[in-house]
Amino acid sequence: MVAVLLACAAIHVSLPPILVASQHSRVPSWAKEAVWYQIFPERFRNGDPANDPRISDVQGSWPHEKPVDWRISSWTNDWYQLQPWELTGDRGFYYHVQHRRYGGDLQGVIDRLEYLKSLGINAIYFNPLFESPSLHKYDATMYHHIDNNFGPDPEGDRRIWNKEDPSNPLSWQWTSADKLFLQLIKEAHASGIRIIIDGVFNHVGMTFWALKDVREKGKGSAFNDWFIIKQWDDPNTSEDEFDYEGWNGVRELPEVREDASGLVAGPREHVRNIVRRWMDPNGDGDPSDGIDGWRLDVAEKVELPFWREFRQWVRSINPEAYIVGEVWWEDWRNGKMFDASPWLQGDAFDAVMNYRWAREVGRFFKDRRNKISASEFDRRLATLRDDYREEVNSVLMNLMDSHDTDRLSSQIVNTDSDYDRHVGASDNQDYDVRKPTEKEIQIQKLILLFQMCYLGAPTIYYGDEAGMWGGDDPDERKPMLWDDMTYENESHHPHEKPRPSDTNIFNKDLFEFYKSLITVRRTHKPLALGSYRTLLADNARDLFSFIRIAGNEHVLVMINNSEKEQQLNLPLDDRLSSLKWTVLFSMNGSLTKPGSVTVTLPAKSGIVMGGIDG
Repeated sequence: MVAVLLACAAIHVSLPPILVASQHSRVPSWAKEAVWYQIFPERFRNGDPANDPRISDVQGSWPHEKPVDWRISSWTNDWYQLQPWELTGDRGFYYHVQHRRYGGDLQGVIDRLEYLKSLGINAIYFNPLFESPSLHKYDATMYHHIDNNFGPDPEGDRRIWNKEDPSNPLSWQWTSADKLFLQLIKEAHASGIRIIIDGVFNHVGMTFWALKDVREKGKGSAFNDWFIIKQWDDPNTSEDEFDYEGWNGVRELPEVREDASGLVAGPREHVRNIVRRWMDPNGDGDPSDGIDGWRLDVAEKVELPFWREFRQWVRSINPEAYIVGEVWWEDWRNGKMFDASPWLQGDAFDAVMNYRWAREVGRFFKDRRNKISASEFDRRLATLRDDYREEVNSVLMNLMDSHDTDRLSSQIVNTDSDYDRHVGASDNQDYDVRKPTEKEIQIQKLILLFQMCYLGAPTIYYGDEAGMWGGDDPDERKPMLWDDMTYENESHHPHEKPRPSDTNIFNKDLFEFYKSLITVRRTHKPLALGSYRTLLADNARDLFSFIRIAGNEHVLVMINNSEKEQQLNLPLDDRLSSLKWTVLFSMNGSLTKPGSVTVTLPAKSGIVMGGIDG
């Protein structure tokens, strides 16, 4: 143990000196112009069937029962149709689906970088990539290796693990999966795409190397203070009494021990070494071969002093790294979300996943019974802006959906649902699992127009641009919908209820719509870097308009959120009325007077205009 501590201390000392606080507090400039794309690795693309998981690879995660005749699931099957090995017993779809693996891997992402580049995104957020037995990877076996089933040589990687001491960074090697991830980073950077990864440091998995040591050696383990042990095993009984605290009481997610400063010394130093490994892989002081930042899972569960120190570690390696926290539900049962400002004062995170914004956007654009007015929408947006520093508003991860919510299109199908509360058939049998209609897709398009033009960094959950739909976990984690595959109709229901037989086809029109709006976002600086001002919030006609300004560039956004076509003649001040206005993007709206801001907008549509000196 002494040798291990000395090795860790050596790594600690060799880190570059901590930067001054003023340099730490600013947000990275590139993040202001980011258009994010979130990838759930197991479900994005199977680029290498030779590395597909086997039944032994999925042991150690829930459900723990070993299914008979298990096999990799077909990428293109009807999602809700039980497969032959899932027909045993009466456990139902939502039990069996957790055993499924589809073989998504890093080669699949590399193969589709051109797709992402053509879409126009310039930043990727990966859900967890570290070794884990689960499909979601939030239950790490280790942090210092990429999951071997994401790389080209799973068995060779396993042999490398077995030669290492996971507590000693000096013994760590690079597996084939690690090397492929570094290649992915290199190719993404060459394409102008930044990469951040999920850091899950509040908890680990049941198979985590240090917990296994504690389970085996009991109080004699060098890592027995890394966890919150509630009961030790009694060797004099046949039962296994070993018990520990899990995240939210979940046994599969053992919590890492904390004190008032956050993670205690052992895991704290381990995480510090993990940060350095992935941010400067070759240790030469140049972070360009490493990741560009971190998304931090359940960040509110870890004491703030730890995140302040974490920020120093990260920024000492890469002053332009981006740190975004998941700070979300303060009280899920009562629908109360966190005001994340304590985490966004310049000494912890640059941004949070902006679920508060997502909820208000949904209430204005999709809801009917619970719909808020244009002026109330404007007031709530202003409250959100006022809660955070000006720089923070420019880099907030503005998302409508993620791996933890129902998909945007299904939110629209299930109008008036509470955001992220009983929004899937797994806990709400009345949830509508059908495909969205063209009219509902029109609302999705209008939300995207607003998202791409508003303050903050727009974030797309994989497949939304392709026309994917689905309820909350696990139904929002279907295999990606690709244009080079033929999919079965989705005709089954998880509770055997009647439903339409829905075609599952890549939506080229929707893809092109996303692509066009992303292009507008990235080619007009005011949309990423400009100031914001609301110009119109008309409750009677459900119209909304705002302007973004950067230098001499002006971008005007006009939205008709009503169910009927309307003409909008926007009154402008002398400066704005002197500009010549041209259409940058339109959802079939038209200028009534060329050069003016009198427009006709179809129902649920918008127009984006650029103003230049006449």
